[in-house]
Amino acid sequence: MKLLILGGSGFLSGTLARVALAQGHDVSVVTRGQRPLPAGVKPIMVDRKDKDAFASTISSANQSWDLVADCICFSPEDAEQDITVFAGLTKHLVFVSTDSVYQEHPRPFPVSEAFEQFTQLSYGQNKRKAEEVFINLGQKLNWTILRPGHIYGPGSELGCLPEHSRNPDLLGHLKANKPLRLVGGGHFLQMPVFSEDLARMILDCAGKPSTYGQIFNAPGPDIIPSWRYYEIIAEHLGVELKVEEVMISDLLKREPGRLQFCSHRVYSTEAAKNAGLYRPDTPVEKGLKIHVDAKLKASS
Repeated sequence: MKLLILGGSGFLSGTLARVALAQGHDVSVVTRGQRPLPAGVKPIMVDRKDKDAFASTISSANQSWDLVADCICFSPEDAEQDITVFAGLTKHLVFVSTDSVYQEHPRPFPVSEAFEQFTQLSYGQNKRKAEEVFINLGQKLNWTILRPGHIYGPGSELGCLPEHSRNPDLLGHLKANKPLRLVGGGHFLQMPVFSEDLARMILDCAGKPSTYGQIFNAPGPDIIPSWRYYEIIAEHLGVELKVEEVMISDLLKREPGRLQFCSHRVYSTEAAKNAGLYRPDTPVEKGLKIHVDAKLKASS
């Protein structure tokens, strides 16, 4: 199929481009040209924040696409732009949202898409407002929304929990036998999703009427305490994991915006199953070892 990715040089978008190319798709990406692109993609050079230039550039490309995947939609204005620009130019648009849209406390266990209590924190709130644009105004095109939690894989930094979230020096920290300071001692449960799996889920949405106008949780297959995420990495390095507990109250006094990390992040995938949609299936032990090996190779 013909695929257009908004943000093709980023972590998830770059992974999506590589997976799509490996599947034999024709891949174009919207990029500002500030970072290298995966070999084989067709760049469309424009900054989506320049709304007039964006609309003009997409129009002048004189193209249409089987699927548009928006990996950099962070606001209702971005969602409105998607509908305005791509209505009539694509058969289907997938918006990658986030599990951060959900209210942190209280929440059911597991959380299904039927849970409609939403966060008051700015990142998740803006993503939810973007979702609402599609829900309320997106009848002009077929859309699907995916809600992943922690995404990991080559091309990103490791770490899923304060104070070691996306920590570029995590491997060095562990190798030096230093303890990790984790909020709640790392006992919050979550379902990390391997980036290539999420890319496959995005691509599997294409052309499936069962996914049109639907929102799907997009977690990985395993439920683990956050400390186990770090222990897997330590085991692969051949070192012992040491953890110091950061009190939740202390963290939130300093950084109230970190509340999203102080909940179990466990999600139902029944909706995706019922829609016949691929659900991420790479075991977290396997995916994290791939990620760690990629980091070690990059630093060698």
